Formats: sequence, C-alpha cells, structure tokens
Amino acid sequence: MIYRIKMYIKEVFSMRVTKWGNSLAIRLPRSVVRALELNEGDDIEVVVSNARIFEVKKKPGKDDILSCLRRFRGKLPADFKFDREEANARR
Repeated sequence: MIYRIKMYIKEVFSMRVTKWGNSLAIRLPRSVVRALELNEGDDIEVVVSNARIFEVKKKPGKDDILSCLRRFRGKLPADFKFDREEANARR
C-alpha cells in the first residue's frame, strides 16, 4: 500500500509502508530530511490531522527550548497578577 503525504515544501512524495520488527515504518526522502534539518537520532513529532493526512515536525532540542525561555524571561504583561489560589485550584 502506498500513501501520499503532502509536505510543506510543496512536493508530494510516494512512500511505501514497510514492516520493521513489529511496527510499520516509512523512509523520509532526502529533501524532507534536509528541509527539517534532521540527523540520525533526532526526535520528531507526527501529528495526525485527519484520517488521511499527517504532519512530520522536528521536535525542538533542549538548547532551542532554553533559548526560548531565556528570551521570555521577565516579559509578562504589565497588568499581569499572579493568583496563587487560582493556580492551585483543582479542576
């Protein structure tokens, strides 16, 4: 069975689903690997949009997450008020 996957790099690729141990797998084309800047061992996210469409995203690394947190540090809206009771409320 061949699935067509629409990529954001505006190309459509045909890939064959193959058995890999007890799982099913696809191989990503070189252009997708380059576009996502993937390396062996990188973590990716697969997001299922609907029954026939999914997205492949590179998960941000620790350094990326830390740099985002450092940029955010101390930048809360001027009218922000922390409410301890609301933050600890059980839902």
